[in-house]
Amino acid sequence: MAVTTEVSEKLRALPEAAAVALRMKAEHYFDVIRAMLDVFATKKSLDSIYVTSTIPSTSIINALDVLEIPLDHIWFVDCISQIMMSAGQKHGHAIYVESPTMLENIMLKVEYLIRRTADRKNLVIIDSINSLAIHNNTKILSEFLHILVNNLRAKEAYTIIFSMEEYETEEIRNMLNLVSDETLQVEGEA
Repeated sequence: MAVTTEVSEKLRALPEAAAVALRMKAEHYFDVIRAMLDVFATKKSLDSIYVTSTIPSTSIINALDVLEIPLDHIWFVDCISQIMMSAGQKHGHAIYVESPTMLENIMLKVEYLIRRTADRKNLVIIDSINSLAIHNNTKILSEFLHILVNNLRAKEAYTIIFSMEEYETEEIRNMLNLVSDETLQVEGEA
């Protein structure tokens, strides 16, 4: 629970519509998700748009169900299920993109969800930059992030980009530094 508290407090200290690179180890993954979706987004009355290119949305939805986190204000742009051939069971809170290489489609789906939930501000989570970097050319991915983050800033949405420390490269760090207002490091237990 210490990671959940640490992350939610760091997020609450951010200015409105901040773009954040959130660096963490894989072991903190679900605590970070709880901090963002259950604590931070709930306290700020935000709709959450979760772009997943690492884990299929059904797996995350099942985890949220176990954690008893309601999906009322959580939406998914799932760009990994079809490539993993696990898109058999569709969920009402998930929109599917064929592949993590279809960056323009990801941007369009995020835009659609923001318009659909226009009565509330948004938290957009990109999970993860490491996975997107596997599927995309660095220059194209960098351009995508720059356009997406600037569009989200204009819409006063928070943007959080996950970076898994175990898979981070110098290129990824540089890319995140260019688009992020701040980098938060999840420390966890000492």
